[in-house]
Amino acid sequence: MRETTLVMTARSLRLSRRNTDALITALALPVMLLLIFVYFFGGSINTGTEYVTYVVPGVLLLCAGFGSSNTAIAVTEDLKGGIIDRFRSLDVGGVPILAGHVIASAARNVIATTLVLGLAFAIGFRPTATPAAWLAAAGILLAFILALSWLSATVGLLATSPEAAGGFTFFVSFLPYPSSAFVRTDTMPGWLQPFADNQPVTPVIDSLRALLLNQPTGSTPWVALAWCTAILGASAALSGALFRRRSR
Repeated sequence: MRETTLVMTARSLRLSRRNTDALITALALPVMLLLIFVYFFGGSINTGTEYVTYVVPGVLLLCAGFGSSNTAIAVTEDLKGGIIDRFRSLDVGGVPILAGHVIASAARNVIATTLVLGLAFAIGFRPTATPAAWLAAAGILLAFILALSWLSATVGLLATSPEAAGGFTFFVSFLPYPSSAFVRTDTMPGWLQPFADNQPVTPVIDSLRALLLNQPTGSTPWVALAWCTAILGASAALSGALFRRRSR
């Protein structure tokens, strides 16, 4: 199982390298958004701290969303192209195939996250996290990336075409906006605040922000990990059933 998963991961990474347009978009778009928010909007948004410091965790999650959404398209293309049937004839199960896509998505996201953080440091981001806090923040971000990537793979199994799977990009790119990613939730309309405070993105962002800025975290990281675990568990279970149905 492990060897097969590694082979499927290497295959997914090669496909990513060949799809140059999608790779450039996934890497460049978060970088552009960071610059836009800091230099276009940052001067008019009061968050109580330097805006670049406030906004970086939100851009990291946008980065994760863009990178993970490509997994849905890749899975749908596998189904439409018939390669799944060939894998099944070689006794390759659904778990290694989907895990290969998910791990490749995580690898792409690590590269994109590194680019965003490098740019953030260049334009004034100055975290005060301890080494332990950096590790905790990295763990939470990785858990979110894996959960979102597996959810994206599940969407790929549900979609009837790569174009339909691409619609997942809109969903994951929209979700950070009604959250604490770019403005404080208490500045939003009253009817929107309950959703913004209780959707899965907000505790992840709040955890990253508190850890990177060496602020009290309370129970927020555990809430974030609970969301990630729930999304990952539900996606893995549903994707297994969908894969068996689609690959018959």
